Amino acid sequence: MKRPYTFALLTGVGLAIAVSGWLLLRHRGDLPEGQTACGNTPPSYWYDPMHATEHFDQPGKSPFMDMQLVPKCAAPRAMASGGSEHPATIEIDSRVVQNLGIRLSSVEQGSFDRGVDTVALVGVDEHRIEAIQVREPGWVEELQVRAVGDAVRRGQALAGIYSPTLLATQQEFLIARDSNDPHLIEAARTRLALFGLSTEQIAHIERTGKPERRVAYYAPFDGFVMELGVRQGAAVEPGTTLFQLARLDSVWITAEVPETQSAWIKPGDPAEVQVPALPGLRFNGHVDYLYPELTQSTRSLKVRVVVNNPGIKLRPGMFASAHFRSATVENVLTVPSEAVIKTGTRSIVIVAEDGTHFRPVVVRVGAEHGDRSEILGGLAVGQNIVVSGQFLIDSEASLRGAFESLAGATDNTEMKIKPELMPSPADGRP
Repeated sequence: MKRPYTFALLTGVGLAIAVSGWLLLRHRGDLPEGQTACGNTPPSYWYDPMHATEHFDQPGKSPFMDMQLVPKCAAPRAMASGGSEHPATIEIDSRVVQNLGIRLSSVEQGSFDRGVDTVALVGVDEHRIEAIQVREPGWVEELQVRAVGDAVRRGQALAGIYSPTLLATQQEFLIARDSNDPHLIEAARTRLALFGLSTEQIAHIERTGKPERRVAYYAPFDGFVMELGVRQGAAVEPGTTLFQLARLDSVWITAEVPETQSAWIKPGDPAEVQVPALPGLRFNGHVDYLYPELTQSTRSLKVRVVVNNPGIKLRPGMFASAHFRSATVENVLTVPSEAVIKTGTRSIVIVAEDGTHFRPVVVRVGAEHGDRSEILGGLAVGQNIVVSGQFLIDSEASLRGAFESLAGATDNTEMKIKPELMPSPADGRP
């Protein structure tokens, strides 16, 4: 059932080629003496586009249709790097090259910075979190800080706990002090320290000679309350967490690095962080840790960056962008990123053999930094490449490859058209 459609398709393509060829020949008008439709180069043969397998040595009318035979012009073979003929060379008229605004650049060799730019999230430095717990049963008789997120200062009283056991231990310490027995005094002092009293609190009890009914708990540093474990009047048991405090003078920046770029980063590498909430400010840090597992949903590796936070400008939960600067690689081939055509399955660069001959080359692309891309294979230093208009050239090459496959499917011997012999529509040939 598919044969009629295939025949109709081939017939339509052939008719289009024939009509365009006739119009182009007509548009050329009379050629100067000594020149043919192919310029100074004689045609290889003449043919009827509707019967491309039939070749003729002389021009004239086609025996198959009421139209003139079309000359087959042989385009000069362009030489690829190294002097070998490349069968995928595309010839484009110099006027078309100028009209398309095709710009060229060259393959350069030098140093290349493998930088990574990605998104990140500001978080608490978990090395700076501290829990305050009770070590004896009692009751919360005084609670000065009552909400999560409240800021605290070093030495600020947080809560007062009444504990009968602690009260009895203080009284024993005072009795030992009055006995003037250094061994008993030291043993009682050590017991109070084991219950969580600070050196200043023990000295205060010894100096005043009075036990404290409520033992106060103080903030050990400047920070904020991450977790509040009790309420006013609540009973507490040994191990109850009263507060969980965190310092913000240093924060963690957790960045999501793409899997393909994760190998470029190692602990100790410098990092630069910016947050949208503070435009214009940059925070410098270093890579502290690379997490062992990838995030399956995003195929990215979490990288932890430690950043100093003077003035507490960075706050947990802020979105951020991180830039990593890895070691500079020397003697790397690079091209402008705009010269690379990425199709999804491969990357192509159009190499300019001269001003009118071009060929597509499959390349292996590495890292990209700034406006240049690293080339791992496929090009050589000094080659000229197309950085503007390369999509049109690549489309031309793909179109000719499709015609070659179509011709090869019909007649594997006579109808196979070599790309270097196929005339270019850009120079007015059919």
